[in-house]
Amino acid sequence: MNLEKLKSNIKNIPLSKNFGYIYKISSISIEIKGISTSVGDLIRLENSEKTAYAMVVKVEEYSSFLSPFDFVEGFKIGDKAYIEEANMQIPCSMQLLGRVVDPFMRPKDGKEKITPDKMMPILRAPIDALKRGLISKPFPVGIKSIDGLLTCGVGQKLGIFAGSGVGKSTLMGMIVKNAPTAVKVVALIGERGREIPEFIHKNLGGNMDDTVMIVATSDDSALMRKYGAFCAMSVAEYFKEQGMDVLFIMDSVTRFAMAQREIGLALGEPPTAKGYPPSVFNLLPQLMERAGKEEGKGTITAFFTVLVDGDDMSDPIADQSRSILDGHIVLDRKLTDFGIYPPINIQNSASRVMGDVVTAEHKANAAKFKRLNSVLKENETLIRIGAYVKGSDKELDLAISKKDYMNDFLRQGNEDSFSFEEVLELLDKIN
Repeated sequence: MNLEKLKSNIKNIPLSKNFGYIYKISSISIEIKGISTSVGDLIRLENSEKTAYAMVVKVEEYSSFLSPFDFVEGFKIGDKAYIEEANMQIPCSMQLLGRVVDPFMRPKDGKEKITPDKMMPILRAPIDALKRGLISKPFPVGIKSIDGLLTCGVGQKLGIFAGSGVGKSTLMGMIVKNAPTAVKVVALIGERGREIPEFIHKNLGGNMDDTVMIVATSDDSALMRKYGAFCAMSVAEYFKEQGMDVLFIMDSVTRFAMAQREIGLALGEPPTAKGYPPSVFNLLPQLMERAGKEEGKGTITAFFTVLVDGDDMSDPIADQSRSILDGHIVLDRKLTDFGIYPPINIQNSASRVMGDVVTAEHKANAAKFKRLNSVLKENETLIRIGAYVKGSDKELDLAISKKDYMNDFLRQGNEDSFSFEEVLELLDKIN
């Protein structure tokens, strides 16, 4: 036996797996030493009683700083830390349809474990700008005010902006129920646990055959809430790669941003507008730009809800989201006083691709509807106090004659659904 050759072969074989140790620990961050890491590495923390996972979010010369996915109660200084070779990937398959899972695709509905067909990376580059297909086909959602006046396109990214309690969840449920796509991916990020069964049974009517729900509730760690959104987008991308058209709907971008704010501030990032660190504004396009239409594959049509603090549309997260998305639907608390549900403020809302997906006649009818509605709003006080004299303004006279029709057009029950053709016929009556 050649002893030198044997020694040479053994020299390159690791006799034990490299590991580090916990040097400092708090409820929201962990510092480890003893292993070389890079930002984004997945770390497994172990002691004799439990195992947990964390991600490297900052690296210094001798230390790595982690943000935990799980609660860290039970860990102590000196516990071991291993780099996971699998890195940040999740198992995806057609078995996800009809399921409620956490961001790691672990069942939350008490059913069997997901058998993976493909491992999908959680973090990946958005669609290349030159590989994006042109948005040319309407995406009907069965809601008159959206399909008629704010028409969406297949592969578009839209925001639903509203204050608390105005009706975001109800509108989301209507869109998910009525959307024509084969697959619907719903991401509930940072919301109350009570809302999960409510959304399934009340908003979806218990029918989840074509729906995947990814859940990271408000009691989950900040990292779980942050990556819950990215995991949900990866699930949508899995179905898109099968050539399917996917509806992706996320509630809410604000909770996602708050999770990154917790992480950033814990790492010493400087707070900017409303305490949000710069990393928050860098993160939003990384998520949102992954949706869209890609040549040779399926599409992801995305709706992102944004919780507007105090109904203030100049909120930094709302402002940044509006600049990234292809349109915005604004829910107005004042409209609920007039019994208009869903309370969509059509004057403050816009779809940037509507002109590319509708006919000239549809576009003209929608413009006329908005103009007459705007004239009514501007002169509402005069009309109510009886100061307006009929015949003074022909356009205002027409708007007053169409007032009841327009209000009926904007109103819609939760269970009602209208085909795109029906919406066009109703909108044509504005003439």
